[in-house]
Amino acid sequence: MKTLKSSVWMLVFLLAAGISSQTFADEYSHTISVYKQSEAVLPFFKDCYGYAVFPLVGKGGIMIGGAFGKGQVYKQGKLSGTVTLTKLSVGFQLGGQAFSEIIFLQDKRSYDEFTSGNYEFDGSLSAVAVTAGAQAKAGTEGATAGASAGPATGVQAQTNYNKGIAVFVHTRGGLMYEASIGGQKFDFTPL
Repeated sequence: MKTLKSSVWMLVFLLAAGISSQTFADEYSHTISVYKQSEAVLPFFKDCYGYAVFPLVGKGGIMIGGAFGKGQVYKQGKLSGTVTLTKLSVGFQLGGQAFSEIIFLQDKRSYDEFTSGNYEFDGSLSAVAVTAGAQAKAGTEGATAGASAGPATGVQAQTNYNKGIAVFVHTRGGLMYEASIGGQKFDFTPL
């Protein structure tokens, strides 16, 4: 079991390292500009109290999975700290994937909760894809599914804040069966 867990983490880090060679000099600015191209995401930049941006999250798994990414947190448009994303999951999953992620924090309360130290998404939170793809959500509130055609077409799945949080992802490469964001843990370090 320990060998399998080590192999999964190695897969995650190799995936992240392979994709990171494709990143731009200022990966945070570039990632933010990608999200600002989506008509569905743009209003969140204007109305949020803060946001966290992860230019690259590597995710992989073979029955046991993991994800890792480093990001920056912004409060009212100004950099306020750094954040690390980790996730360990068990269940049917196979493959590897690299994506960027942006988390919008609606108000001071949600910003304070996210930056309080260790924060974790529950299983009911889902992300909206900003490129062609599909999304699904299953939780205590029931199950839903949707699809988006991406920013180029202007067709985008609708989303709203859920408990003060809205999450968008942009796939950068790979293929993985298992696309939940529930269980992601965040460690915030203020500047």
